[in-house]
Amino acid sequence: MAEIKGLRNIVPYVAGKQPTDKKMIKLNTNENAYPPSPRVIDSLRFFAAESLVRYPSLDQVDLKVILAQRLGVSSKQLIIGNGSDDILSQAFLAFFNSGLPIQFPDLTYGFYKVWAELYHVPYKEVALTENFEIDFTDYERGCGGIIIANPNAPTGRLMEQADLESLLQVHSDVVVIVDEAYINFGGQTAIPLLDKYDNLFITRTFSKDASLAGLRVGYGIGSPQLIAVMEAVKNSVNPYAVDSLAEHLARAAVEDWGYYEKICQQIAKTRDWFSQSLIDLGWSVISSKANFILAKPLQTAQSVFEILENQHIYVRYFPKVDRLRDYLRITIGTDEEMKQVLAVLSQLEGGCDE
Repeated sequence: MAEIKGLRNIVPYVAGKQPTDKKMIKLNTNENAYPPSPRVIDSLRFFAAESLVRYPSLDQVDLKVILAQRLGVSSKQLIIGNGSDDILSQAFLAFFNSGLPIQFPDLTYGFYKVWAELYHVPYKEVALTENFEIDFTDYERGCGGIIIANPNAPTGRLMEQADLESLLQVHSDVVVIVDEAYINFGGQTAIPLLDKYDNLFITRTFSKDASLAGLRVGYGIGSPQLIAVMEAVKNSVNPYAVDSLAEHLARAAVEDWGYYEKICQQIAKTRDWFSQSLIDLGWSVISSKANFILAKPLQTAQSVFEILENQHIYVRYFPKVDRLRDYLRITIGTDEEMKQVLAVLSQLEGGCDE
């Protein structure tokens, strides 16, 4: 076969498995363990299907208005996208064009490195501390931008707002992206810092806290200046990124946010109980403010991963990442699901399930 010129050579992001096992306990992709709110379900039932013959709205004004009210920002500070991955991808295109390397942690969401390579953005991975924490003083001046997941994934560690503010002050001449996909499971949002720092851009998703991973809706929050650049990029790629049904159901979710606040609190409570239960078994568990934990079993992570999978329990294992090879990332499911997982692990480690 003749060589074909011009093909891109890139290592893609590898997502967690999406098994179809009907008996499974799925704890490998940080989805919400609970169903969408009743209002979302009712809105789906009464959605006007005939509206699908038309293109969706270009700017999602109705969703922006209600979302702005809930977040305490202006609708001019919002952009809606096809999941936070869409927003983050556009942000790389919009903000990181100086030619200087951007910086992000060496252990974080794997898509950051993929986007940097895809869009030819030079980058530097900054090592987390021995305790898997982000030290803002490790981020060098004179860079092209910074992106921080807070809480971080896959560690679940939260960067304190005072440290985040120091990062924004030191790097005031570049955009600092804070990925808040998991913020509603126990962290303090950076939204109050938006009034002080025009270089701050925050990304969020409905996939985690709002139980709508299958819908693919995300949003970005920033100064009107940053949003204007983002909108220009969006309209240069795909102005109709968010479909009508997705916008309709996301709006219903925002209208019933009290339901999700209770769910997030329940997941956080289950997370803390399950973490302590693993510690009691002798595991090492990193303190998490997300809807997952990163934990090191007494046996090898690979053997525990395989045993759990044989029991139809799916967790995340990172065999190709040196510092994570001994750890498993476990999404927090319902209380009943986590009790079943703990029962298997208790037998495995020779403990007693209480």
